[in-house]
Amino acid sequence: MDLVLVRLLFIFCVALTCYFIEPFGLPSKLDAAVGMLFGATIVIFEWRLRRVSLKRLIGAAIGSILGIFGAYLFALVIRNSIQPGHTQSFLMLMVMLLMAYVGLVVGANKGDLLNLAALGGIFGGEKQSKKSYKILDTSVIIDGRIADIAETGFLDGIMVIPQFVLRELQLVADSADSLKRNRGRRGLDILQRLQKVASLNIQIVEDDFPTVREVDMKLIELAKLYEGKIVTNDFNLNKVAQLQGVEVLNINELANALKPIVLPGETMKVFILKEGKEYNQGVAYLDDGTMVVVDNARKMIGKNVDISVTSVLQTTAGKMIFGKWDERLAPRSDSVRPVTVTPPVAPAVVVPTPEVKKQSAILAERPNE
Repeated sequence: MDLVLVRLLFIFCVALTCYFIEPFGLPSKLDAAVGMLFGATIVIFEWRLRRVSLKRLIGAAIGSILGIFGAYLFALVIRNSIQPGHTQSFLMLMVMLLMAYVGLVVGANKGDLLNLAALGGIFGGEKQSKKSYKILDTSVIIDGRIADIAETGFLDGIMVIPQFVLRELQLVADSADSLKRNRGRRGLDILQRLQKVASLNIQIVEDDFPTVREVDMKLIELAKLYEGKIVTNDFNLNKVAQLQGVEVLNINELANALKPIVLPGETMKVFILKEGKEYNQGVAYLDDGTMVVVDNARKMIGKNVDISVTSVLQTTAGKMIFGKWDERLAPRSDSVRPVTVTPPVAPAVVVPTPEVKKQSAILAERPNE
């Protein structure tokens, strides 16, 4: 806020000076208006200049000095070859402006080749400060995991959100497709969460590259300008940025690195969710989404089983674990045992013989003792 007041005070002072001095030979009010416009132009130039790196400033200064020196040599040639007059004055002025402009632009573009760290002191710290910039792309904002990582304190420095990324998010949020619209709104909600993280410094920059059409290439150019890192989960952007020498922080690679390490021979308990592609296979998933392919587990779909890890495969899409379920080592609660039902046996019918009938009659005639 103080800087804004200083800028407004500077514009007012320039306008007031032009009002009293009348340097342009116009009425006082018109001179004041021209002075105010002139002061505003200087403030805008200063505001844009603050975003330029120290390397580019030094390169632009050196280029301007060389350009002015070259213009002086051209002016000597023009003075000796053209008669004094308006044409000579115009050519000398145009050569001066042209050489100064060319030296400024070329020196600023080539300033990135300077190695300021070799000088030490205040110049040596320039590279480290620029490394703290982290530029977010559209995919990582919509993904949402960047907010969880930021809230844990693992991200520091300045989070740079380009204006063209915000425009792309707004276009997605205003899409007629409900799925895209929800994704865009989710991205805007994630940005609000990031702004509430006290340890982060969020900056929305206006830098754009009109000659570059693709958003991914604009991100790479912006990363070169700020000497920062691109935070993304786009595989293609990751590869293209690395080919151009831009550092990338890939959220998917971070997630794969944080997955638990499983070695062959270890045992683990998984829930068989569905059958696999091969014969008698079952498929399970860990809490972090890692797929586990289990042999001999097709009949255990919908149950928890203890498996033995046989191998681990690391792919570009993530990690896959292969295991085997041994039915012989399974507990009784998990094994299926047939139950044999024995039908009831009918009581046997005994037919008495003649001797048995005779003895029964004798026992019946005896009195009870």
